[in-house]
Amino acid sequence: MTKAVRFHKLGGPEVLQLDDITIPDPGPNQARVRHAAIGVNFIDTYQRAGLYPMPLPCVAGNEGAGVVEAVGPGVTMVKPGDRVAYTGAPPGAYAEARLFAADRLVKIPEGVSDEQAASMMLKGMTVWYLIHRTYPVKAGETVLWHAAAGGVGLIACQWLKALGVTVIGTTGSDEKAALAKAHGCDHVIVYTRENFAERVKAITGGKGVPVVYDSVGKTTWEGSLDCLRPLGLMASFGNASGAVPPINVGILAQKGSLFLTRPTLFTYIAARADLETAAASLFAVVRSGKVKIEVTGRYALADAAQAHRDLEGRKTTGSIVLTP
Repeated sequence: MTKAVRFHKLGGPEVLQLDDITIPDPGPNQARVRHAAIGVNFIDTYQRAGLYPMPLPCVAGNEGAGVVEAVGPGVTMVKPGDRVAYTGAPPGAYAEARLFAADRLVKIPEGVSDEQAASMMLKGMTVWYLIHRTYPVKAGETVLWHAAAGGVGLIACQWLKALGVTVIGTTGSDEKAALAKAHGCDHVIVYTRENFAERVKAITGGKGVPVVYDSVGKTTWEGSLDCLRPLGLMASFGNASGAVPPINVGILAQKGSLFLTRPTLFTYIAARADLETAAASLFAVVRSGKVKIEVTGRYALADAAQAHRDLEGRKTTGSIVLTP
């Protein structure tokens, strides 16, 4: 039997429970991965709470790293003994081991630890698509990134700095502001006591920014639109404070013929070639030292509920992992 954290009903962190499950032998295009580390992300909490509906019961988790134990018939992309990492559907990472599609696994290169890999596949490739494809940033531009001290934010600040981009970031405390600053954020706004839209306009000389990257959602939505210059892009990619309420699309015209996108990583890496491009770019920037992946919290698999409480309570910074 294999230990796994499942939710049998939707709700708060308390619905997560440690169960015994059976992992069958891998079938065609499947590999069985023995986890060394498991990433914890906000999407895990959205699925548990029902914002993103999942069939029940559901093993939680969308990101992991470990070693291939066995492969199914015809699998040649990976072999037993390979160190691999993954992110994506279906959920099931909160377990000692699991089956996963072999063609969705990527090999972990030398110089990247299992904990780093488990912490950066979802977060790091999210940054990759946002800054290279959703809005391809250019050296010399200024952008706004909400939650700059979070797991995605810290990667973004470093990567954008390496590209020559000026980063305005928001955080909820002075401690988090200092952390974002140390990771390349040029201007940090503590949104709990400052009007971030007014500060952004002041920093940019009244012009606004060409793009806002927003994973916070409900509480930052209106202010974010006011930060954009005409023809700017609002990239709303998360809901940490709750879902953005229904909007009148006419507001986009009123505020400067703005563009709006609600992207998700899994669309951007749906093709194997795109997955390989994203992973290679991420591994390269990490191995170069320009982006450092910092694991700031470790929880036992059985303590997944507490990890969710801390994540949703904004008590974490950087990346947190579960250890089987």
